[in-house]
Amino acid sequence: MMFNDEVWKILESEPPKGDNLNARLLLPELSKKLYAGVDSNKQRHILIPLNDKEEGLSDSQSRGLSVVTKDLVVGGSKPQRYLDIICQDSNGHIIFNVIAKDIVECLESGEPQEIVANVISKWRRFWGQVPKEMLSYEQIIGLYAELWFLYNWLFKKLDVNKAVNSWRGPFSSRHDFEMKGKSIEAKATTKQQNRTHKVHGIEQLSPPENGKLMFFSLRLREEQGAENDLPLLIGLIQEKLKENVESLSKFENTLAVAGYSPIYNEEYSKLKFRIVDQKLFDVMDEFPRIIPDSFINGLPEGIGTIEYTINLDGYDKLCISKSPDDDFTF
Repeated sequence: MMFNDEVWKILESEPPKGDNLNARLLLPELSKKLYAGVDSNKQRHILIPLNDKEEGLSDSQSRGLSVVTKDLVVGGSKPQRYLDIICQDSNGHIIFNVIAKDIVECLESGEPQEIVANVISKWRRFWGQVPKEMLSYEQIIGLYAELWFLYNWLFKKLDVNKAVNSWRGPFSSRHDFEMKGKSIEAKATTKQQNRTHKVHGIEQLSPPENGKLMFFSLRLREEQGAENDLPLLIGLIQEKLKENVESLSKFENTLAVAGYSPIYNEEYSKLKFRIVDQKLFDVMDEFPRIIPDSFINGLPEGIGTIEYTINLDGYDKLCISKSPDDDFTF
């Protein structure tokens, strides 16, 4: 469910004067407690009435988004206290609608102050980092491989803090996962005829300076009857980390750096995957790759970035594991 911008446009068409607000129920079919409001500067507000026993809230930690508690008169009724969530940055209108969606889905089953505080805290990490476009198909596949490896492999073998901290791909590090003595490059493919992956640059499959490199290969099939999708996988990781605030914050910040935003979850969830198989390889001399040592005299002059495709069919002898439940350690 996404809100139609029409309600905001109606309110903005005749902005009020002074300190007044134009307001109307945002989704009357779902809640009689959530109002959309617009002030004289055309800033958007989400208004939630409070009874005498319900606590207020003040939050100004997010630039361009604030929460206050104040007395208001709405629809000619007598003055009443309201939680007033204010969007001061028009670039945040999309995510402001998503915040309202999260609030209205919980509003009938909890305290308004607690619900708003939790929702604002959740979205604070993404506020101001909303990408203009969705991730491309290739980026979705790549991110899915990294997150699948994090959740299904590393979480089973490592402390969750260490696992989350090792995820370095979105920060333009050489390898997707880096830890003391080893690194892992994770990639996915939807090709069914062979196990091929695109490699970006001659450093991507070079081993770390002091340690070994492994390569995780995830083979997917796009299939509408399947249950796996990117938002679902992210939700599983968030659930796993919910008791660890530091690791959850680190994970969600890294997601934002990767260009992912939940505002597009409705679209991302339409892309369903079946897991065909998964393999973890030891990147040794026989592993197909181009690295700096492949050139006796260094990269030829005039050659820029090198991108190439590897085919791992026939390299099962380098496969360390086909399941995270196998007996091995990182």
